[in-house]
Amino acid sequence: MPITVRDLGADDVDALQRMLESVPDYAERITGYPPGPSDGLSALLAVPDGFDPAHKHGIGLWDGPELVAFADVLVGYPSVSFAFIGLLVVRGDRHGQGLGRAMHDAVVERARAVSTVDRLRLGIVATNARVAEPFWRALGYEPTGETKPYRYDHLESAVALWERAV
Repeated sequence: MPITVRDLGADDVDALQRMLESVPDYAERITGYPPGPSDGLSALLAVPDGFDPAHKHGIGLWDGPELVAFADVLVGYPSVSFAFIGLLVVRGDRHGQGLGRAMHDAVVERARAVSTVDRLRLGIVATNARVAEPFWRALGYEPTGETKPYRYDHLESAVALWERAV
């Protein structure tokens, strides 16, 4: 079956949860814990304080009935000229197949469709930097030099902001 891209809805929470559970090392690097039972729902619904949930997009890359990659994109965050990638993750048993790049291509396509967006932005948690930085650098992202404190329960770290042009 061909790879397809579509927005996720309430009916896709279980598929997203299964996919997130397929990469427990990612969750442990950024939270200190394995994936929790509501991580799929949270990935679809959570937004920063004051951000309009109508501008949040959960985009899925599907191989037939299987969700193989997911991106959480906030259009217009932190300002109208940005699309912020809150999460881009590939199913654990499908790494190394170009699916992360394909998912990113879908994000870029969506961002280009919004006339006000000219930059893509994301944050890399320091505890995940060894894994994440080579991927994002290969896609043309560069660190902005801006960092922010990061905390998840007992895990304390920092987030480095990275950007690239759409």
